[in-house]
Amino acid sequence: MALPRRFVKSFTRLLLPVVVLVGAAVIGASVWLVFQSSQAPKNSYLITPDKYGRLSSRGAQITDETWGNSDGTQSRGWLLRGTPGSPAVVMLHAYGADRSYLLNLGVKINEATDFTILMPDQRGHGEGPPVRFSTFGGCETEDALAAIKYLRDLKVDESTPLVGSNIGIYGVEMGALIGLMSASRDQTIKSMALDSVPSSSDDLLSKVIRHRFPFASSVTSRFAELGAPMFFYNGCYRKDKMCDVVKNLENRQILLLAGGDDPDLQASTGGLNRCFPKSTSIETKTDLYPSGTNLVTASLQQFEEYDNRVIAFFRQSLGTPVAAQ
Repeated sequence: MALPRRFVKSFTRLLLPVVVLVGAAVIGASVWLVFQSSQAPKNSYLITPDKYGRLSSRGAQITDETWGNSDGTQSRGWLLRGTPGSPAVVMLHAYGADRSYLLNLGVKINEATDFTILMPDQRGHGEGPPVRFSTFGGCETEDALAAIKYLRDLKVDESTPLVGSNIGIYGVEMGALIGLMSASRDQTIKSMALDSVPSSSDDLLSKVIRHRFPFASSVTSRFAELGAPMFFYNGCYRKDKMCDVVKNLENRQILLLAGGDDPDLQASTGGLNRCFPKSTSIETKTDLYPSGTNLVTASLQQFEEYDNRVIAFFRQSLGTPVAAQ
């Protein structure tokens, strides 16, 4: 019996360093994948308010604003003021995009409704972002709530708030995920137009990994899911399933959009229908082509149809703005 025990101990001593090295390599690779993916691609803005303002008098009224987040960081966004006391719509872009992708739709919503429009850059996005890393919806949810607070604090004069009681959210992909998580904590978010909703931040991270590291993507995406909580050790990364999040969204109005250009997001968006409570009104259009994630490739007619659907939804769900005093 002594020989087998000595053999087992010797074998364990030999194997343990290998196991530790393999484990360290897996953890290191997992964290590295998240580190790389959290730095979203950076591009110049498609168009800025200065240039857009040459074509639109409303566009010329857009201002560039900054405000504080709950963790002490800064956010920035383009603000287009509406009629005092009317609702506001916060527009949240997809991973890898920025606020310029939503500028045209934001101006058109303002022109059609006189609602106030806020178009923030998400963490890690836009030109020279004030926060370097995207958290795939976690800390961005806190930022969205801070943006709503910023809107609430805006005044026309010392006593008249710019924004009324109701808030709407338009969100694409990561922006849609942020919108749902924000609405679960803020009852004043009454309506949401959500395009191509991931089932979770893990789902979004896997999508990004598959796009950026397509080789053995099923393995690398699993590694990234393991590494995300370690990289975001401050708790920014959230693993909530959207189906669980929306179960408490009572008395809201929701427009769900998706398209065949991204079958995975089309499936996850359509699957949300069964998750909302009965008191929530759901309108679904999941056969778009293209969806909001690829709208920059759409024809002029497709642009118009898409924009008109979103505008009609917000006009109906948020109501007619109050008359200017």
